[in-house]
Amino acid sequence: MSDATAWACLSEHAGGSLLRVAVVPNARRTGADGLHDGALRVRLAAQPVEGQANARLLAWLADELGCARRAVRLQRGDTSRRKTVEIDLPAAAVATWLERVLGPAAP
Repeated sequence: MSDATAWACLSEHAGGSLLRVAVVPNARRTGADGLHDGALRVRLAAQPVEGQANARLLAWLADELGCARRAVRLQRGDTSRRKTVEIDLPAAAVATWLERVLGPAAP
């Protein structure tokens, strides 16, 4: 398993983890696009109106991490492009996913 402390965008929180995300709405397709200023940059194929981008982000993360949608919650940043997502998975599991999607964390 990957070391969760190697990822600046990831931290442990109350038995789960917190993932800091920088959202880019109105993309052609949804997907991770690297790290940006201490956050995971995610391009979303959704518009930033009436919670569409937030809903798409949470559904995409749940699908990518292989967990239930209810295990992924927006903790902060409802109307901002910078968001903090609470995930009911150990940080090590999220770090393993980050490594698979983005490659090894930079030292």
